[in-house]
Amino acid sequence: MNVREAGNGPLMLFFHGITANSAVFAPLMTRLSYRFTTIAVDQRGHGKSGKPESGYNADDFANDIAALIRSLDKGPAILVGHSLGARNSVTAAAKYPDLVRSVIAIDFTPYIEPEVFDALEARVNAGDQLFENLQAVEAYLANRYPNIPADAIRIRAESGYQPVDGGLRPLASPTAMAQTAKGLRSDLTPAYREVKKPVLIIRGELSKLVSAAALAKTSRLRPDLPVVVVPNADHYVNEVSPDITLKAITNFIDA
Repeated sequence: MNVREAGNGPLMLFFHGITANSAVFAPLMTRLSYRFTTIAVDQRGHGKSGKPESGYNADDFANDIAALIRSLDKGPAILVGHSLGARNSVTAAAKYPDLVRSVIAIDFTPYIEPEVFDALEARVNAGDQLFENLQAVEAYLANRYPNIPADAIRIRAESGYQPVDGGLRPLASPTAMAQTAKGLRSDLTPAYREVKKPVLIIRGELSKLVSAAALAKTSRLRPDLPVVVVPNADHYVNEVSPDITLKAITNFIDA
């Protein structure tokens, strides 16, 4: 696994969403590394990490998280995950409670509607394109993620693509992305039901992935888990509203 590391102190790991990579968490890492060892991970199939032909279910990603924590020998770890990373972090906390201190799960819960996953798969598969240059990548990403600020779009563009004949292509493996997107449909309720570690759920008020109904059902499943709904943020909460995300994380940890 390729990682980015900064800081010193208790271990805090960051796990990105589908098609993204560790760079999207660099701004948050900078603001938390004064008190934590912050490590952001390119999850399997993404970024500069390994891209096996198969193995993209929740348990596969959770096993990677456990292996990383053990290899670092600095656990238990605080896990901060967005979307796919949130699914994987909750799964890891349920499966390996001795390795996890707590979880911040950003905009992914059980009960996501099938039509939402249909739209997600279409977007993910459409991203496997050849781009003429970095400006073309930025224009595509800005159109795809209209609420993400320009500086965050630039981070995605500069970190997520590689030179090939004729231009730039995503670092994320298209085969891996297709398998990962299908795997997101798996039932997450057992992990949420079984997890005993503290979990903070963060949802963007305007999220098209986690509906208000999905969040309400999740709260009925686990009424003990705190929830933060970020005003005017869509699915990409940590990039659209980094200040509020940081405040939510630090309030949760300090409590």
